[in-house]
Amino acid sequence: MKKVGIQGYYNSFHEIVAHQYFKNEEIEIVPCMTFEGLFDAIHSLKADIGIVAIENTLVGSILGNYTLLRESNLFIRAEHKLRVKHSLLALEGQKIEDITEVHSHPMALQQCSEFFKRYPHIKLINSDDTAYSAYEISQKQIPGRGAISNEIAAKSFGLKLLARGIETNKRNFTRFLIVSPIDESERQIKINGEINKASWVVTLSHRSGSLAQLLTVLAAFDISLTKIQSLPLVGQEWTYLFYIDMVFDKNEQYQRAVQSIGKYVEDLRILGEYPAAITPVEHQQISTLH
Repeated sequence: MKKVGIQGYYNSFHEIVAHQYFKNEEIEIVPCMTFEGLFDAIHSLKADIGIVAIENTLVGSILGNYTLLRESNLFIRAEHKLRVKHSLLALEGQKIEDITEVHSHPMALQQCSEFFKRYPHIKLINSDDTAYSAYEISQKQIPGRGAISNEIAAKSFGLKLLARGIETNKRNFTRFLIVSPIDESERQIKINGEINKASWVVTLSHRSGSLAQLLTVLAAFDISLTKIQSLPLVGQEWTYLFYIDMVFDKNEQYQRAVQSIGKYVEDLRILGEYPAAITPVEHQQISTLH
């Protein structure tokens, strides 16, 4: 049975993605309360593969996860896009007027900020996970407390849905990466017609226009950038890493681009080569997990 590490508790959005991605496969979920713990679980062989949120359409990139991925020996095998719908959960018998504080992951709180402007009496409190925030209310029977989580967690933990769809913008999607160890020989085998997306991290050479030159080379090989994110390289002042996602139609063109950029970059690390996810999936397509 494949052991799948997730950030968060059972019934979290990460677990929903795990079951959607692996579909009818039998998997064992390994909950990890932090992303650092998730990467550690894979390195220590407690998990075979991991599900990692990397960006959200409302609040942007999860920058720390780029660093965790770069510093690990893990490889992106696939991506999955989820339409995230948030709900406000509490104990049965509670009304929203009874709620004095709401706990959830900081990103979930940000995604629902407009909803809570209507309820200034409610204090918003950061927690490690959306699903665990709901579980804690159920387990400890805490009145007056709410959690931002999902409908599946409400069913599993026996909580009441006080409000559905409380995210600020209904175009709320999160992109997740499926990561695991991989060696170079396996990477070469995996490059085939199904692969049409790649993620790199590059350190540019200290020359004027080096970024523009790199982008020109990629464009010459008909490679389209879908994302470019810069982060400072810790310990080297004014030096930046660039995380680049790209899509391509022809594998041969992509391979030629890899071979051609050497003189424009100080370092290139390929984080993954994988099939691009096309259609975001609704998480309500799974009715219950536990």
